[in-house]
Amino acid sequence: MVTINIEALDVALGRRSVLHGVSTTLEPGALIGVVGPNGAGKSTLVRALLGLVPATAGAVRVDGVPVDHIPRSDLARRIAYLPQGQTLHWPLTVERLVALGRLPHLAPFSRIGEADRIAIERAILQADVGHLRDRPATELSGGERARVLLARTLAVEASALIADEPLAALDPGHQLEVMALLKRQAQAGALVVAVLHDLTLAARHCDRLILLHEGRLVANGPPDAVLTAGRLATVYGIRAWIGEAEGGRLIVPLDHHG
Repeated sequence: MVTINIEALDVALGRRSVLHGVSTTLEPGALIGVVGPNGAGKSTLVRALLGLVPATAGAVRVDGVPVDHIPRSDLARRIAYLPQGQTLHWPLTVERLVALGRLPHLAPFSRIGEADRIAIERAILQADVGHLRDRPATELSGGERARVLLARTLAVEASALIADEPLAALDPGHQLEVMALLKRQAQAGALVVAVLHDLTLAARHCDRLILLHEGRLVANGPPDAVLTAGRLATVYGIRAWIGEAEGGRLIVPLDHHG
């Protein structure tokens, strides 16, 4: 299992300071949502967790080791990453694209083995893309592509999964399926971190939320404690109706304060 410690993390992109003094611990067995308005630093935070952007101060440690000290191949086996907005350029079939998720486990010039084939098939079934397996990935709709790329991430079978806006381009039914899938991964013991914009889905499915605003961590805890009317007004600039239905929270934006 993977634990990630974030210690007083500052990150700058060029001359712009994006994250300021973010500190928290991400532990296995939980689905952790990263929420906040556009430009809050959500994507920068998850990229920093993987060492894809350097810290200007503070540190990110994976199981106690600074992330930039871990070989990329080792990190790729331990943490699977689904970035947002990926573009596909090569007309690989869906099955072959999902199989790329096994690359961190393969030695150079080695072939996919039986364990890899089992992992690929399991990921295809989990992401509900079996009916697409022979289609060229470049011919998929946005929602189909999003689910196929999630399947590729699941095929890694890593102890941690970081997904940046995994619900983008998905219809409501598949949004619910993906959130349920991420929840199952966490319940099986994985650390799952997802950048989310839908506050109702975040509140209903996540064990914990990290709320960012202007690069700072302003709330960190159970969804009901994080997504209060006051914080929605301060951070998002909205007035919202907050209620309950079938055992879960509903958050409906009513108007923008401007």
